[in-house]
Amino acid sequence: MIICEFCMRYEPDGKCELGLNIPKGMSCREFDPGLARFCANPKDFVSPRQIIEMSTYFGIKGMELKKIKLMTAREESSRL
Repeated sequence: MIICEFCMRYEPDGKCELGLNIPKGMSCREFDPGLARFCANPKDFVSPRQIIEMSTYFGIKGMELKKIKLMTAREESSRL
């Protein structure tokens, strides 16, 4: 598993939309998480905690985890 699989800039052909090299670790300076990358069906989103736990399980940390927390907070507030 790579960080790109959770990023909205990752294209189906396995390349980065920005032309960046695919990182070997779970970090990328241009990481742009999207809920669609975590939940195939938006109705599967239960809470931000669910996505954050999934992220930490896959080894996402640091600035990337912070971006995921912001994304989940936006998603939760838009649903309320």
